[in-house]
Amino acid sequence: MASQLPNRFLTPEDLVEMFELPSVETVYQWRRKRTGPRGFRVGRHLRFDPSDIRAWVDSQLGEAA
Repeated sequence: MASQLPNRFLTPEDLVEMFELPSVETVYQWRRKRTGPRGFRVGRHLRFDPSDIRAWVDSQLGEAA
């Protein structure tokens, strides 16, 4: 993942591209299991704050160490 995240709210498709995930279904599974980054809904659309993505990645790196 690039060290510089976009300066906009991210979509599930953005996460698929950044993390090279198999599909957006992976992102929705993370949400259902509460294991992925924090997201929020705008109407029926799921969005992610780049700072929440960075915090989640940092927490994953901390657990792996």
